[in-house]
Amino acid sequence: MFRPDTIGVTALLGLLTAFGPLATDIYIPSMPEIGRLLGASAGEVQLTLSSYLVGIAIGQIIYGPLCDRYGRKPVLLIALTLFCTASFACAMAPNIESLIVARALQALGGAATVVVPRAIVRDLYSGARAGRELSRIGAIMSFAPIIAPLIGGIVQSTLGWRANFGVIVGIGVFATIIAWRVMPETLHLRSTELLSIGSVLRGYRTVARDREFVFNAGIVAFSYAGLFAWISGSPFVLQGLYGLSPLEFGVAFSISCVGSIVGAALGAYLVVRIGLELTIGLGTLALATGGLAMLASLAFGLPPVSSLVASVVLYHTGFMLAMPQAVAAAMMSSPDRAGAASSLVGVVQQLSAALLGAIVGYTLGRTAWPLAASVTAMGCLALGLWVISSHAMASASSTRLAP
Repeated sequence: MFRPDTIGVTALLGLLTAFGPLATDIYIPSMPEIGRLLGASAGEVQLTLSSYLVGIAIGQIIYGPLCDRYGRKPVLLIALTLFCTASFACAMAPNIESLIVARALQALGGAATVVVPRAIVRDLYSGARAGRELSRIGAIMSFAPIIAPLIGGIVQSTLGWRANFGVIVGIGVFATIIAWRVMPETLHLRSTELLSIGSVLRGYRTVARDREFVFNAGIVAFSYAGLFAWISGSPFVLQGLYGLSPLEFGVAFSISCVGSIVGAALGAYLVVRIGLELTIGLGTLALATGGLAMLASLAFGLPPVSSLVASVVLYHTGFMLAMPQAVAAAMMSSPDRAGAASSLVGVVQQLSAALLGAIVGYTLGRTAWPLAASVTAMGCLALGLWVISSHAMASASSTRLAP
């Protein structure tokens, strides 16, 4: 049964949340081959990633108010149907332009798998319990970027890049059936406000005015942008510069994602003991340290593949320590607009990653420095924002307690 604090709830929400990394990471080993077969540059192939993030951002703007008004389940099922249809279009794309468009449509469907699970968590939990549940979901989701590149490397080596999107279609159909048969409606008090562009913008403006939301959404955006710089740039660095095969790249990429499981497990353990804020702080410290370690590995000429992967393991650990807790804290600021808050934090997250991913794609040449510099900058910005937010919150608390 679908009851709070059960493995079934966590597993289902983890499966849904895994769609984003799955739809991206499974075809990452195919990116150089896609460029070769479709006659596209590295920057053009990278746009298949950035267009997905833009689609995710646009979709989240739409789905947040919709799932607050019409419920979680119907919105999710319609979106999953779009996701499966667009995934099939990706598999059949005749050129890079068609693939870029199909990926954007795929993301429009996949966006609901970001918004709806977060909103369901807010329906069922609050405070540190919400952060713990998001960490548990993150631990399940973290297996996707570990397993997906391995599957993608094998499929690429045997059947080619189109078959990877065929695998995504199959997984999407399976998830749609499971959600239809198992998931109940968790929204008990639906928004009575009529949906219009004006009402949607007013809802987002209300959420965005909260200072706590702004700080936490910024931490999510910076941390994810740094991670996406690695996701988008690593195929061309590890395969193009350092000569790894698609399968070898899949193994290296999967190893780098192990940190996500470690970070998610640590987050679930720590957040109920030391709270959201300190857990986020530890995560942002690991983000900055991972980025600086990547810069140091290039500066001191360490073995490139192993040192880069080790640095990203640490960054991944920090990401899953900080991100679920920051999302929970951002949504706590607007309990009556959980869908809108989930959407807005996701929009900021995806757009920042899309912008940085495009920059990395077009600046990569015969060196990994643009990638390392981007990861480092985002990790340090996340840490700096946490320091500023902690100081601001402490000052606000002192002001309230003053006689």
